[in-house]
Amino acid sequence: MKRVLVTGYKASELGIFSLKHPGIGIIKKAIRKQLVALLDDGLEWVIVSGQWGVELWAAEAAVELKSEYPGLRLAVITPFLEQDEKWSEEKRGLYSGVLQRADYVNSVTKTKYEGGWQFKESNKFLLRNTDGMVILYDEEKEGSPKFMKELAARQALVRPYPIVSITEYDLQSIVEEERLDDWDDGALAYSQEYGDSGSDDEGIS
Repeated sequence: MKRVLVTGYKASELGIFSLKHPGIGIIKKAIRKQLVALLDDGLEWVIVSGQWGVELWAAEAAVELKSEYPGLRLAVITPFLEQDEKWSEEKRGLYSGVLQRADYVNSVTKTKYEGGWQFKESNKFLLRNTDGMVILYDEEKEGSPKFMKELAARQALVRPYPIVSITEYDLQSIVEEERLDDWDDGALAYSQEYGDSGSDDEGIS
């Protein structure tokens, strides 16, 4: 896959309403993990529509990976113009920063929001112009990504179109890895401060 579409839940579908929510970091790490695996197989473009949620966090992850993989490029192709028009100032600032660091920015429809048809046209365009998908979606938690995944599955009947799913289990695995890392760091610090001081504990029976 040279061009991968990354998509998933909107922030509100995950119950995330703050830019400081700890879940954002977990999601970005899970996406980063998948992107690194794809980069080792020739990935060149990460493509998102830039919606507030998984897609924007994926864009941030891609931007961060550029320092390690200078050949990686990011495209933000929105369904319509000024999709951030009604977002909070804080979210708009983050979105603007991502757009500034993207390698390609465009809109499928060249007007501001007019109706749901723009999302449908955007989905079709993105699927036609990518080689596969990374999607954060769990079958047990239905939401907006369901429709994109169904479209991708139909696409896969016509041509090779790999679909890589990130599930709740994958996110939980990242959480557990972090806990182990924290425990290892704590154990190391304890060992350095209170470890073997050279005493043979002769007075203890």
